[in-house]
Amino acid sequence: MLSREAVIQALKGVRLDPERFVAWKVLLEGGSIFEALVATVLTQNTSDANAGKALEALRRRVGNVTPRGILSLGEEELASIIRPAGMHRRRARQLMELARAAAGVDLEGVRGMDVGEARRFLMSMPGVGPKTADVILVNLGKPAFPVDTHILRISKRLGLASTYNEASKAWMGIFRKDEYLWGHLSLIEFGRNVCRARNPKCGECGLRDYCDYYKRRVAF
Repeated sequence: MLSREAVIQALKGVRLDPERFVAWKVLLEGGSIFEALVATVLTQNTSDANAGKALEALRRRVGNVTPRGILSLGEEELASIIRPAGMHRRRARQLMELARAAAGVDLEGVRGMDVGEARRFLMSMPGVGPKTADVILVNLGKPAFPVDTHILRISKRLGLASTYNEASKAWMGIFRKDEYLWGHLSLIEFGRNVCRARNPKCGECGLRDYCDYYKRRVAF
């Protein structure tokens, strides 16, 4: 059975760089929850590197990323600015809707809410689903565990879980609450560099003895 100790051992060599996690970087630097939401929306279906480029371009144009700043732009101009993130027209519409909904709303109040209330409040915003909400929550130190494509792939290969909710619950049961953010970020980096979608480095993986995928590979 996969234990916390085995996971910690496997991840101990992972190095975390805020430059590779755009929402984490925003909140580490004292950014607003709205800016972190924008950053997280920009990461959907693309890399944090691309999202970071789009966010920096947006900052150069509007300064602090606020609902008012977003709404001061036309949708076409916003789309052009965030082009590095890909799917820029769809994202521009999404961010405009988010900015309109967030205007006049105290998003910072999320910091003082319990996790259930905060999650419901965030998910009431346009374009904010479970993963985006959980990214904000875990970065605020709340008991949430976001599951991205890397973490879901790792979860499936280990035979731990096959859906977002299952995987989130499983990892929350493995890590301590004070390790959720570290565990989330470390598993993403582990998925980027070791448990890759193509050509995973199973020989370097400290979890291979627990991994259904590895056992199937070895069997052949």
